[in-house]
Amino acid sequence: MTHDDLVDRARITDHVLRYATGIDRRDWTLYRSIFADQLTVDFSSWSGEPAAGMNADDWVAGVRATLEPFDATQHVLTNFVIEVDGTDATCTCYMAAHHHLVTGDLREMHSIGGYYVHQLRRAGEGWLIHATRLNVTWEMGDRALFEQAALRRA
Repeated sequence: MTHDDLVDRARITDHVLRYATGIDRRDWTLYRSIFADQLTVDFSSWSGEPAAGMNADDWVAGVRATLEPFDATQHVLTNFVIEVDGTDATCTCYMAAHHHLVTGDLREMHSIGGYYVHQLRRAGEGWLIHATRLNVTWEMGDRALFEQAALRRA
């Protein structure tokens, strides 16, 4: 592995970690900064909806609307496997996402785990995600927690 390979790996790892940091800190500018203007999103393993191309601003707005009403979230990314091929790269990493909601005296949590496959392209000195696929392999808790959180928006 060359010095340039190690630099690319470090930059891609740091870049993908901003995915979790942006969401959990509710830093939507940071979260938006990791994506190309147009991207393909495949969350079919979670939603059942097919992959779709979309504007990154629309994707970020949707994630914000879904997750901001929770009292806290924690997204953990680990076990990075990165393959660089010139100006393209693939980053596969394990993930766990925890969503916390407090209603009265009741504290509830919903969690999912699995892995992401991010497709990135070199952008100047860094990288941008142009496609992402979530592969959910386990789930704990009641998905209705997302509906309860959405009621806070209304």
